[in-house]
Amino acid sequence: MAALQRRRHYSGLVLLFMLLGMLWEAGAGQIHYSIPEELDKGSFVGNVAKDLGLEPQELAERGVRIVSRGRTQLFALNPRSGSLVTAGRIDREELCAQSAPCLVSFNILVEDKLNLYPVEVEIVDINDNAPRFLREELEVKIIENAALSSRFPLMEVYDPDVGVNSLQGFKLSRNSYFSVDVPSEADGPKYPELVLERTLDREGEAIHRLVLTAMDGGDPVRSGVARILVTVLDANDNAPVFTQPVYRVSVPENLPVGTPVLSVNATDQDEGVHAEVTYSFVRITEKISKTFCLNVLTGEISTSANLDYEDSSFYELDVQARDRPGLQDRAKVLISILDVNDNVPEVVVTSGSRSVAESTPAGTVIVLFQVYDRDSGLNGLVTCSISRSLPFELEKSVDNYYRLVTSEVLDREQVSLYNITVTATDKGMPPLSTEILISLNVADINDNPPAFPYTSYSVYIPENNPRGASIFSVTAHDPDSHENAQVTYSLAEDTIQGVPLSSYISINSDTGVLYALHSFDYEQFRDLQLRVIASDSGDPPLNSNVSLSIFVLDQNDNTPEILYPAPPTDGSTGVELAPRSAEPGYLVTKVVAVDRDSGQNAWLSYRLLKASEPGLFAVGQHTGEVRTARALLDRDAVKQSLMVAVQDHGQPPLSATITLTVAVADSIPDVLADLGSLEVLHDTETSGLTLYLVVAVAAVSCVFLAFVIVLLALRLRRWHRSHVLQTSASVPASHFVGLDGVGAFLQTYAHEVSLTADSRRSHVIFPQLNYADTLPRLESCEKSEHLLIQEDFCKEQDSLVQQAPPNTDWRFSQAQRPGTSGSQNGDETGTWPNNQFDTEMLQAMILASASEAADGSSTLGGGAGTMGLSARYGPQFTLQHVPDYRQNVYIPGSNATLTNAAGKRDGKAPAGGNGNKKKSGKKEKK
Repeated sequence: MAALQRRRHYSGLVLLFMLLGMLWEAGAGQIHYSIPEELDKGSFVGNVAKDLGLEPQELAERGVRIVSRGRTQLFALNPRSGSLVTAGRIDREELCAQSAPCLVSFNILVEDKLNLYPVEVEIVDINDNAPRFLREELEVKIIENAALSSRFPLMEVYDPDVGVNSLQGFKLSRNSYFSVDVPSEADGPKYPELVLERTLDREGEAIHRLVLTAMDGGDPVRSGVARILVTVLDANDNAPVFTQPVYRVSVPENLPVGTPVLSVNATDQDEGVHAEVTYSFVRITEKISKTFCLNVLTGEISTSANLDYEDSSFYELDVQARDRPGLQDRAKVLISILDVNDNVPEVVVTSGSRSVAESTPAGTVIVLFQVYDRDSGLNGLVTCSISRSLPFELEKSVDNYYRLVTSEVLDREQVSLYNITVTATDKGMPPLSTEILISLNVADINDNPPAFPYTSYSVYIPENNPRGASIFSVTAHDPDSHENAQVTYSLAEDTIQGVPLSSYISINSDTGVLYALHSFDYEQFRDLQLRVIASDSGDPPLNSNVSLSIFVLDQNDNTPEILYPAPPTDGSTGVELAPRSAEPGYLVTKVVAVDRDSGQNAWLSYRLLKASEPGLFAVGQHTGEVRTARALLDRDAVKQSLMVAVQDHGQPPLSATITLTVAVADSIPDVLADLGSLEVLHDTETSGLTLYLVVAVAAVSCVFLAFVIVLLALRLRRWHRSHVLQTSASVPASHFVGLDGVGAFLQTYAHEVSLTADSRRSHVIFPQLNYADTLPRLESCEKSEHLLIQEDFCKEQDSLVQQAPPNTDWRFSQAQRPGTSGSQNGDETGTWPNNQFDTEMLQAMILASASEAADGSSTLGGGAGTMGLSARYGPQFTLQHVPDYRQNVYIPGSNATLTNAAGKRDGKAPAGGNGNKKKSGKKEKK
């Protein structure tokens, strides 16, 4: 029945303590619980999940656990209910001894957030211990002449409980001589004293037996008893007396073993054996007896073991001085242990990560650790630090916990591994410190695009470069790692003159080498602007671009082009007028030329290549101005012919020439009169030229006719042999070619003859006409067994047929063809006339031109005076329409030129003399 009531009483106390704990938590700002001691294992302490704002199942998911240091776990978390329970029976007296209140502090760590929540549990005392005397029997000797109210100390009473459950009072058994009293002390153990109420009489009663009862204030009240035997001694008037009732001393904890701490002294005014005093400890614990020793004769207290402030910082000793008869006195010795900085700080890493992404924002918690120093005061005050050069900071948390956080965004490209040295230093003298090394890897992300070393590039390549040649190489660097640093190159899409850029330039995607796909022409375009893109292989990929300028360098590949005087288009060169009264240096005309090249390749110089009257005219080297070098004389011819050469400064230099005709007269009528007077002389001079031309044409015609006859004979012989073989071997006749084939073959060829004054060669051209009965040219050369033609002739025929077709600008219209009416039969290809009548017409043209070549610069064609063939054969006919494969015809003894302006087909301006310097020299010789 009593056990049931006691259990109900404990249940009420538990509810009361829980209510007090909740109120304490609300007021203190932290999680606080209160439980009585001696609860069974697994007893409920508090609802941690509710106090943390979590659901019970979230405790395991978020890694909620109890973090404590240096002691046995007294509590545990119930993951199912989310409550805090006891891990075993808790004895408050064993845990906190006499300290009140008894608080157990620890921290609850939420692992995923690295948050700490301090928890404090108060262990409330219950009356589970009764007061207990150190000894159950005590003998007290009192001299019979002891004065009334004398006090005699008794043994110490010990009650481990605190508060109302601790020792509250004493009760002495009924007697007439003694009472019990306790000195009024606020704290500390209570020492009862026996108080003498009546004078003792040893002869009346030598021994008194007393029972002393100690009681606490618990419910129910617990008590302890001790038996006291009082012996009345014979009179000894004086007892030993200490020089001071309390001795105080402070010693450092690093005091060597055996070092004296202090000496106590007691004196006895008696003499003899009654004055001999001995010293001893009274009411000391086992720990004190092992730590200190007392010299019984001298009263010197010394250390017998090492002192440790962290173990015990204060000692209270009771020393008794006693004479030989038994009189005694007591004194207190209070020893304070001074802390010495003899413990280095300890650093314990609780949680953290060894790797962090470089994109982690500032303020991210990397590591959580705790520092602890067993010393006290300044010796136990610890500060943590790291190098200021690192992008990390230390933040103070609760209960000496520190968090290592990032102070800025990390960059792996600058530092990929951090070795963080955390130094924990106390404030002792001298200070002690400890270091721990935390290695942190920075994980790479794709946060850097490829970078080119330059913002732009300029490339210079000469024109006419070979196709497919490497022209430049670009390189981009990506400071990231692995696939984030793999760079590929490409060209930005663009067009150049309507053509995609990729048709001109290509790039190797792996090496960045650029290749030219075309041979560049400086005159077509001088520079190319493009952008090279470098992309990495990250996710997402990053890229950058750089501008690349390709400059085409000029080469001397264009001859100078003469703009003025205008190149002849109809066989005439024009006439410049110089008065006979012109003084030396008179500006006659100016040759203007340009060069499509640039730079030094376009620097032009002018010089007089040939003149009909040397020394009469001079040409400015840089200006092209034609001036008189001396005064004109009457003996000077009316017409002067000048050949001016224009040359650039390229390597090798290129040049062009033009022939100028200068009429020396004061007016145009004078020029015409002078020309009439010279016509007879010119006819005489040119008659020889006409004869030469007629002979040349006749010779070429004879050669051609002879060739045709020989060819016909060979064909007839071949046909005859084939016919004989066919008759004898019955070979099909379709394999042979008859006379009809030969006739068709002859119809496909015409002859053309053109002569030049500086050449002794004749050119025979066989243009292919569109006749239905013409033998195929290729078959005639490939199937040699049907048409016996020499191999050399076939090769020559192939080379002639493969000649580039004439420019359409040279073709004749129906009205422009030579002849009486321009209506000769033929195809529209504009080839040279190929019948006898046209040949005769050509001879007539040559003779007519010879008759009009009275002066050295007259030309065929409709010029200023229409001194050409256009007046005879129609206004539209000029030799500029002659195909480009014809040769120029020069008239011996004259500067007149029959030109075909063949240079137009090649895109070059024809020279004034329709020939280069070599031909001009040859003409002079002729």
